[in-house]
Amino acid sequence: MGARSNVTPDQRARALFEATYGYAPARVESAPGRVNLIGEHIDYNGGWVLPMALPQRTAVALAVRPSGLFHVVSEQVENAGTGADAFVRAACMALAERGPSVPGVDVAISSDVPIGSGLSSSAALLVALLRALRTALDLGYSDLDLARVAHRAEHGFVGVPVGVMDPMACSLAAPERALLLDTQTLRYENVAFPAHLELAVVDSGQRHEHASGGYRTRRTECEAAAAALGVHLLCELDQVADGALRLAAAALTPKLHARVSHVLAENRRVAEAADALRRGDGESLGRLLAASHASLRDDFEVSTPEIDALVEIASAVPGCLGARLTGGGFGGSVVMLTARGEAARVASATVATALLRVPALRPRIVVPVSSGGIC
Repeated sequence: MGARSNVTPDQRARALFEATYGYAPARVESAPGRVNLIGEHIDYNGGWVLPMALPQRTAVALAVRPSGLFHVVSEQVENAGTGADAFVRAACMALAERGPSVPGVDVAISSDVPIGSGLSSSAALLVALLRALRTALDLGYSDLDLARVAHRAEHGFVGVPVGVMDPMACSLAAPERALLLDTQTLRYENVAFPAHLELAVVDSGQRHEHASGGYRTRRTECEAAAAALGVHLLCELDQVADGALRLAAAALTPKLHARVSHVLAENRRVAEAADALRRGDGESLGRLLAASHASLRDDFEVSTPEIDALVEIASAVPGCLGARLTGGGFGGSVVMLTARGEAARVASATVATALLRVPALRPRIVVPVSSGGIC
């Protein structure tokens, strides 16, 4: 996805709908992608996460039809055909579980959220689609309801083993605020992002796939560790006495012990990061990002040599307070913390150096956004 004009995804989705179907859509709605500041692989373990909304959005133009047919068109090649169609059908099936059935739809999709980059392109699509259906069908659902339906659609019907963080962030995160979310109770708080700090996000160009492979394996490993330790979710171990935890953990394999170590330490880092945001303490927050990446690399083993190199390059750029892999891993993006006004320079320097030192990557800047669109 290269630089674009200032035509918004909403406008492009509407134009695509009219060009494809020959009439105007009933609704056009959109939702943002998200970057997870910290709290990786914690949502399906019942802990705390701290995502933020991206400026990039996915838009859906939609009309409900009585035909019983589902027509889907997308300007993204990666979303075209069966991929996007599967998400549309999944959202409609998840809605039907709550009562309203969707007889048929014409849908057009436009997005600025990079696909396969760990920035929740699928959740943004589902939330935008459900927002359009909410209005078109006159449903009295809250944004929290839509997040739950979106999670049910992706996890239960598409079959991707994601946690609840992504749709919650895409549905509920406020601009310039981090969403501090308890993924077990779904209680959340919007924490102001300090005005003197800024984030940069660089898409590595190394694509990931959550429906299969390492992400699914890590989730299975966490479930096995929780069962061995006698809890339903690993973050419940924070309520277990230290002595009992040490005794139980001794029975785990070294691999499962490492997975548990990451989950418990990362969950605590989220609370510390939220406190750092409230204090405006960029140095502490940067150290937490660095510690999170080390844990994802060494204990959870979801990074790659290329992503590690990108994080190392970013961390060495003057003005970068901390950097880490963001998203589920095995590719995706890197998030960096800087002082306000420094993000573009730090991200540009990171990309320029990475292009020379890591030929396997094709990194590009996602945040901050250039005047002509995504850098």
